[in-house]
Order: sequence, then C-alpha cells, then structure tokens
Amino acid sequence: MGLFILRRTGVMILTALCLTFIVFFLTNLYPNLEKLAKTQGNFRMSDEAVASWLGNNGYLQPLPVKYGQWLGVAPGWTHETDEGITGRCLRGTATAEEAAAAPRFCGILQGDWGYSTVFRDEVSGIISTRLGLTGKLMFWVLVLMVPSALIVGVLAGMREGSPLDRSLSTFSIITTATPEYVSGVIFIAVFASSAVGLKWFKGTATSAMESANFENFFLPVLTIALYGMGYIARMTRASMTEVMTAQYIRTARLKGVTFRNIVMKHALRNALIAPFTVIMLQFPWLLNGVVIVETLFNYKGFGWTLVQAAGNNDIELLLAVSVVSVIVVLATQLISDIGYVYLNPRIRIS
Repeated sequence: MGLFILRRTGVMILTALCLTFIVFFLTNLYPNLEKLAKTQGNFRMSDEAVASWLGNNGYLQPLPVKYGQWLGVAPGWTHETDEGITGRCLRGTATAEEAAAAPRFCGILQGDWGYSTVFRDEVSGIISTRLGLTGKLMFWVLVLMVPSALIVGVLAGMREGSPLDRSLSTFSIITTATPEYVSGVIFIAVFASSAVGLKWFKGTATSAMESANFENFFLPVLTIALYGMGYIARMTRASMTEVMTAQYIRTARLKGVTFRNIVMKHALRNALIAPFTVIMLQFPWLLNGVVIVETLFNYKGFGWTLVQAAGNNDIELLLAVSVVSVIVVLATQLISDIGYVYLNPRIRIS
C-alpha cells in the first residue's frame, strides 16, 4: 500500500505540473496580457506603451522562465526604473538595499500566490477566505445529498421493478436531468419571490457568508444537492439490484434470514463499493460546479471567485484557482482508490 501511494503521489505531481503549465500557457497568451496592461494602465495605450508595461512587469520573458518563477524554482525578475527597483518578489518600488534583502525565490512553493489586480489583495488570502465559504456550502450539501441519495438508491434496488422502484428511479432521473440554473431559478421564483407569494426563503445567500441559517442557506444547498443526488441514487440502485441477485443472497434467504438482515448485514456493504467512488468524485464537481449556484444566489465563494477572475482577466487569481482545483481533483481520486481497496478486500494492488 505504501508503494502504491508513493507511486500515485508521483503521478499526481507530474499531472499537476502538466495541467498547471497548460493553464499558465493559456492565461499568458499575448491578448490576455495586452488586456491586462490596458486594464491596469489605460485602454487607449499604444502598442509601444503596452509592450513597455509588460516588459517592466516581467510578462515578456520566455514562458518556461515565467512558469519557473511562478512555481518558485527560478529567481524572480527585477527591473530598474527612475523611481527605484521593482520585481516579482518586491511589493512596490524598493531601494537597492531593500531589493538586495528581498528573497530571490517567491512562487507557489514559497507560499507567494501573487497579487490580485481586481480585489487589490493577496491571492492567498482571497483563496483561503473564499474556499472556506465554499467548504461550508459543500459540507451541508454532502450532509443532505449523500444520505438521501443512498436511502433512495437502496430502497429502489431492494425490490427491482416494484412501484416504489419505478417512482424513486423516475425522481432520480428528473433531478439529474434538471440543471442547477433551472432548478435554482424555479426555487427562487416559487419560494423566495414576492410575485408568487411564498416568501419562505431569501432569494440571495449573501448574508449566509457571515451568518448561515435555514432561511438564507437552504435554497442553494437544496439546488446543488438535488442535482448530484439523482446520479448517486441511480448508481446505488444499480449496485443494490446486482447484489440482491447474487448467490450468497439467495443462500441467506433459503436459510431463513430475515429480509431486513439480508439487506443490512449482507447486501449493503457490497452495494456501497461502486457508489463510494461516485461520492468521492462529487468533491471536485462541488468545488467547480458551484459556479452557477454561487453566482445565481450571490454567494461569494470559490465558484464566484472563479467567475470574477476569468471575467476580469485576473491572471494570478485565475492561476491560483486552477491550482486548488487540480489538487482537489487529484487528491480525491487518490482517496477514492485507497477507500475502494479497503471496501473490497478482493482487490489487490499490483
């Protein structure tokens, strides 16, 4: 197991480097850099002025050099001006003595995530704050989604073809086929709009960032949970149906074991092996799939930050969001593989 984890960790690091380099390349294309220069300077800047601004801020270096500086494995750039010295590892203009005392390496590996040109703040602080807000949203989504989906799937798979199975399967298909931007708009129109009259909840979740309660937080949680619930329930139902037709289940029935004990002691654990992988894959989906819901309900979390960074060409913030997303996806896949081995002892790691 230790060798397996070590090998997978190495593959994860290599994959993360490849993915982040692709994102870095796309965000550092010249049209994006030109837009950034005009946003920070003047939209009427000439081509010469744009090139001068980009050169003074280190954006015209070769791509591998810039990527190494962003990672923190290459020395940061410096540039001398009439006012003083500027550089990647410097905040503002510095004197020669201050520049000499500044660290040479300042990238992701050193904990320096850059500076947001939109929020005018350190990227690391923005990411930690917004990720915490989305983490709170994800927690309550999982609390509602996972138990509900497992119950629906198990009940549907216990008696295949029964009216209960058909009803729950239809419900699962409807929830999966309805996008969040459709169900969210419907929930807001029915339960939070004054036009209908059922003002049970608040239409926005902005106040939930500081003080979450049932009134301002339930609708976004329900919107996300319903969409993911159907997929997990369908996988659980298919797995449960397959287990209930296995030979050892038939043997238990012939021995006179009660149906409840057959389901709880024999069928349930084996039926949860496939849904476990699906549940683990919900984490990266929740992290990046909340973009629509957070924007719709004005909940300023990680997904909302991604929209703001992409829409305003905030390169440093967009790169940081990409790094966090890649790490979460790869980490959850590793945890899923390890958990799958423990749930199913018949699997051996070669």
